[in-house]
Amino acid sequence: MNAADLKIRIYADGADLSVIKALNTNPLVSGFTTNPSLMRSAGIEDYKAFALKVLAAVPDKPISFEVFADDFPTMEKQARVIATWGANANVKIPITNTKGESATDLIRTLSADGISLNITALFTIEHVRAAADAVHAGSSAILSVFAGRLADVGIDPIPLMQEAVELAAPKPKAEVLWASTREVFNVVEADRIGCHIITAPEAVIKKLGGFGAKAGDIGLEAVKAFYRDAQAAGFDIPV
Repeated sequence: MNAADLKIRIYADGADLSVIKALNTNPLVSGFTTNPSLMRSAGIEDYKAFALKVLAAVPDKPISFEVFADDFPTMEKQARVIATWGANANVKIPITNTKGESATDLIRTLSADGISLNITALFTIEHVRAAADAVHAGSSAILSVFAGRLADVGIDPIPLMQEAVELAAPKPKAEVLWASTREVFNVVEADRIGCHIITAPEAVIKKLGGFGAKAGDIGLEAVKAFYRDAQAAGFDIPV
């Protein structure tokens, strides 16, 4: 099996325009996601200008841009603006604001109006259920579950992801996304569960080139690398 055999779609996660352009030529990449934190880390100063550059560079694949207001009326205004930036722009709405207040009413309103949403920061089955219930059956919606962050604190994300796929099933245009990918095996796990999409940073996408390699071959190459490095360093153990 190689990466091209996977059923799951791979979205690149990041905020570096040059990297986005390069990954857009990768046949394994079928969409893109970003967020305000990634943009800040990349030194982006003008949110809209950057988004429009990305949409111009990638006019034919879905790209998610997130609102960043903390009150729902302003969130709605931002969402409606983002939706006008391009036909392939998905609007990311966090499932709660910073006060823990649910965004489901806003999600329901926007989804009913046909705006393509990416409902983000889902961490619990209650989050997933609320998001799945709020999206309109006729509108596209991505349910982004942060499986990687859960795994980072010792929580097995697999049961949650499996149930998320089941909860999304009654909505024909709702798709489950495995977010916060940490390693290539996450792609395998997400594919097995039946997730529709997985986001991955550039480093993980590059590693997909070795997907399907034989364990024995990897082991032999590791031993060769240890030997080469020891020789190059001039190491010696007197015997």
